[in-house]
Amino acid sequence: MQKRKGFVGKVHDGKIDEEKLSIMCPQVFTSMTTLERKAYAQAGNVAEEVFSSIRTVQAFNGQEKEALRYEKSLTDAKKYGIKKSMASGLGQGASWGIILSTWGLGFWYGGKLVRDDDYEVHEMMAVFITALVGCQCFGLALPAIMTVNTGRAAAFGVFQILDRKSKIDSFSEDGLQPQTLTGNIALKGVHFTYPSRQDVKILNGLDLTVPAGQTVALVGQSGCGKSTVVQLLQRFYDPDAGKVCLDGVDIRDINIRWLRQHIGIVGQEPVLFATTIAENIKYGREGATMEEVIRACKNANAYDFIMKMPDGFDTHVGERGAQLSGGQKQRIAIARALVKNPRILLLDEATSALDTESEAVVQDALDKASKGRTTLVIAHRLSTIIGADAIFVFNKGLVAERGTHAQLMAQRGIYYELVSSQFIINDDDDNDDDDDDDDDDG
Repeated sequence: MQKRKGFVGKVHDGKIDEEKLSIMCPQVFTSMTTLERKAYAQAGNVAEEVFSSIRTVQAFNGQEKEALRYEKSLTDAKKYGIKKSMASGLGQGASWGIILSTWGLGFWYGGKLVRDDDYEVHEMMAVFITALVGCQCFGLALPAIMTVNTGRAAAFGVFQILDRKSKIDSFSEDGLQPQTLTGNIALKGVHFTYPSRQDVKILNGLDLTVPAGQTVALVGQSGCGKSTVVQLLQRFYDPDAGKVCLDGVDIRDINIRWLRQHIGIVGQEPVLFATTIAENIKYGREGATMEEVIRACKNANAYDFIMKMPDGFDTHVGERGAQLSGGQKQRIAIARALVKNPRILLLDEATSALDTESEAVVQDALDKASKGRTTLVIAHRLSTIIGADAIFVFNKGLVAERGTHAQLMAQRGIYYELVSSQFIINDDDDNDDDDDDDDDDG
């Protein structure tokens, strides 16, 4: 009996060595697979960035530079792929080597036991075949082990994202849903820093009140907190201290989907999806009818140019709206904001990227859109803010000055300096350059 245990032990020891190796090699395999996928992802990012900015790349003769950057990412991926393949080959080759060596050793040792009359031939063969089948089954499982580890590496990044918990649940059904919304906005003692820049204070006890139905402009140097106010109002972030109120209610107590449904936003660079004009506008409100879409387009000065297109509202805009001019894209973005009939309209540098002619058309659309709504305007063009009911001048995360354009110019303070230094652009100064601008709607 002791010798039988010894025979089985010889075969078993070989299997143990194989198991140790089969654990070690997949770890290396998984690590290399993760690095390889990261390198391929980086290469994909480079390609996407270059193709989306191809005119800029060509204008600066950057084709070779970008090709080398892409090649470097692929070279890294190739290096990790070779190491991954070597780990896979080493693991499988060594495992089968151990299996076959174990078979040979077991058969030799079994023959020795039979020769010494410690075993009958049929007993030795029974034990040997049992161990043989067991090792063979384990060997057949090795490819599956490698496949599992490939899947683990691929899923690692996905589960990292899935496991992240947002402080603000955009799908929450909790919170108030008032029957009516007037549109009074108030920020009370708001302090804020971005999570990725904890050492930079953006807002330092900001107090700001916007009465319902008024158009208010926010101006100031870059980084002073203007756009942060817009993001706080949409509740992309919550303040570190203080509160943001809508009609006297802290927006953290309001249902987040209801809140965003009553806020329209038009940014500097309109984001359009690769679908039809109608679908892009309907994105503003689920279930919007074509009558509502047409009404929004007329208010946004977009209806006429849409109807001149071969397919009208069924015209595909291309990736990121590539088939449309800057002014056309901006007017579609305005229509998308208006189709939800929001009580609050946020305009974040909505005309800054347009030439003078396109800016005039878009500005007229924005002026019409602002009527009867609480409107916050962030802009550097004087023509955009000069007609505002009030202008708030930001400085170091606080409101340093407030008043109309005439009042602030008379104070000769920060606002006066911004206008004088042309940080706030006087459109009259641009007229001499109009002949050099491309017709954005042409």
